[in-house]
Amino acid sequence: MIRVVRGNPTPEELAAALAVVRARAAASASTTEGSAPPPPEGWSDPARIARTRRPLLGPRAWARSYWPV
Repeated sequence: MIRVVRGNPTPEELAAALAVVRARAAASASTTEGSAPPPPEGWSDPARIARTRRPLLGPRAWARSYWPV
């Protein structure tokens, strides 16, 4: 059960909020418990950065060894 605690939503706003909740519930119900999670996207893989860039050796190597954001 969903209850509005504050405010006075219009019927359209309430319907939109309920549609989002139902869609999220349907999406989580469609995944099976035994299935493996999807692999991470390529752009978020830290190995992508490590393959192409190596820190240079030297006295200030620690300053150049950070992971770029």
